[in-house]
Parts: sequence; structure tokens; C-alpha cells
Amino acid sequence: MTEEKVFIVYALKSVNRNYIHVGMTDNLERRISQHNKGYNKTTKPYLPFDLILSEKYPSRIEARKRDVYLKSGIGREFLRQLLVKG
Repeated sequence: MTEEKVFIVYALKSVNRNYIHVGMTDNLERRISQHNKGYNKTTKPYLPFDLILSEKYPSRIEARKRDVYLKSGIGREFLRQLLVKG
């Protein structure tokens, strides 16, 4: 029996700065660890991060659609509202 691959769209909030990073992965724990260890040039200046959103999708196409949405202006506003409510 083969395991179905799940794609996760996630959003990370910089603890110290006003920055939200949105990404997509098939292994959320590994990806958060990579970001918090400074392995990514784009996010390294904003360390450390807290997870503010993770959503699972059955296909890369569906996950990519959500990823693109969350990176848009209205998607960023949705993420900011999560922070206000949370």
C-alpha cells in the first residue's frame, strides 16, 4: 500500500519583525526547522519564526493555488486578521 502524498501550505510569522512568510512543503516539521536554522537566504534576516497557519491539500495543484492566494494582497490581509484574532 502506497502512502498518499500530502502537500501543506504554511505561514510563518517572524517573532521579532513585521514579516510573514508563506510556503508549501510535503514535510512541515522539516521545513520550519530549515527556516529557523537560517537555511533560506530569503527568510534568514527574520529569524525566529512561529507557525500561524498550516493547511493540508491532496494535490500540489490545489496547494499551489492556496499558496498563490495567501501571497496576494487579499491573502496577506487574511493572515494579518488571523494574528489580530489570535
